[in-house]
Amino acid sequence: MQQNEFEALVKRLLEEENLPKALAVLKDNDDSEIAEAAQLLTGQFSVAEIEGERRIYHISVLENEQGEEQEYVEHIMNEGDDLIRFIAWFFDAQFGVKRKDTYQAAGKTYRQEKRN
Repeated sequence: MQQNEFEALVKRLLEEENLPKALAVLKDNDDSEIAEAAQLLTGQFSVAEIEGERRIYHISVLENEQGEEQEYVEHIMNEGDDLIRFIAWFFDAQFGVKRKDTYQAAGKTYRQEKRN
């Protein structure tokens, strides 16, 4: 995918109102790798209310070092957050695109989250 195509896709995704709709756009993408990656993520998100926030998590099951399946949970964003958080996570997790680069494609400034 060319840089200008990537930028156009990121900006198109930002027009959506929530993560499920942005994921649907990704699943319909002409680039088969993007569409397949989005399809594989379907059903792997969960919402939990914590400290008054509705947090969206990605849940995956992977094998640990002992060969046992283990569930991993990663906080992606909160409901109502700018969709750039999901979009940057998607391209980082699935294709190794740095989050900063995705924010830049969207014309936004990336601020790394503080670690607790």
